[in-house]
Amino acid sequence: MSVEKVIIIGSGPAAWSAAVYAARASLEPLAFEGNPFWDENRINGTAPLGQLNLTTEVENFLTWPSADNAALGAFSKSALPPDKYAEVAHYYEGKRAHSGKRAASGPEMMQWARQQAVNFGTRVVSDDIVRVDFSKRPFTLFTRDGQTVQAKAVIVATGARANYIGLPSEDRFKNNGVSACAVCDGALPRFRNRPLVVVGGGDTAVEEASYLSKFASVVYLVHRRDKLRASQIMQNRALTNSKIMMKWNSVVGEVFGTDDDGVTGVQLDSTVGGPSEKLDAGGMFAAIGHTPNTAFLKGQLECDAVGYVKWTLPFRTYTSVEGVFAAGDVADATYRQAITAAGTGCMAALDAERWLAEQGEH
Repeated sequence: MSVEKVIIIGSGPAAWSAAVYAARASLEPLAFEGNPFWDENRINGTAPLGQLNLTTEVENFLTWPSADNAALGAFSKSALPPDKYAEVAHYYEGKRAHSGKRAASGPEMMQWARQQAVNFGTRVVSDDIVRVDFSKRPFTLFTRDGQTVQAKAVIVATGARANYIGLPSEDRFKNNGVSACAVCDGALPRFRNRPLVVVGGGDTAVEEASYLSKFASVVYLVHRRDKLRASQIMQNRALTNSKIMMKWNSVVGEVFGTDDDGVTGVQLDSTVGGPSEKLDAGGMFAAIGHTPNTAFLKGQLECDAVGYVKWTLPFRTYTSVEGVFAAGDVADATYRQAITAAGTGCMAALDAERWLAEQGEH
């Protein structure tokens, strides 16, 4: 069995950034992006191209200012092979095509990032890594399809998936009014001056509600209990913000909307036996945490209590196993932004390149 220099597990901004840097360093990276046809990947939010593939317009990633939709379409058609262009063609063609100027969407950006990595020689396998053996080098990785591969160095960039309520109607309106990232999506025109719903009761929910209050007409903060779980200072921030309206002892039981308009409202169900309530809303933000995609590691790397991979050196992507590096949201419980993930992907590739050189591998 041949041994790869570097294997990258993942397919979001961290993975493709790592792939570009590794490929340009002549490390001939092999990237496992995941199986797009395995239904559990879709259900779990772990399908190829990462969380950015589940977002709408991305306004906070540098170098992609708003451009005319026709120009974005021409760029995609020129940059992508026909099969990958087909996955984003609906933005430019057909009755649901965009018009006028807009920011690039997450799915577009991820297709462009993937293609950039491929252009430099990254080999991509559409399969999932389901088990690893990091106990000895070369490292051994096992795929869902039953293949076994080995590598001198590994970059884990499998990300973290947002936790959602689990309603079919919620799933229907993801990318069309349902989001799990206020910083990513909250400033978009569709949410401005509209009533918005945030679901959750911890610090993240209060942060999301506070951020959205800059843009929304009112923010309904929906919590299943009669007291927030957030820290006291965060509770005070929510309870003293005139644009945040608390909805205590409530859960979202249904999300309403249309394909054309997206989310138009939600149904709140009481957790204490009260009547249901319907709220008009232009969007719903789930703020009930994230789950790092580390189950496949099965204890092979040191992780925190939630499951995020621990970096063992400050400002480096080293993990508890020498020769294994972690990049992006899989090791970041704080920022979880595309631009920070891409940055750590670059760091992981450079760390891997230098580590391999120290081992006499070039």
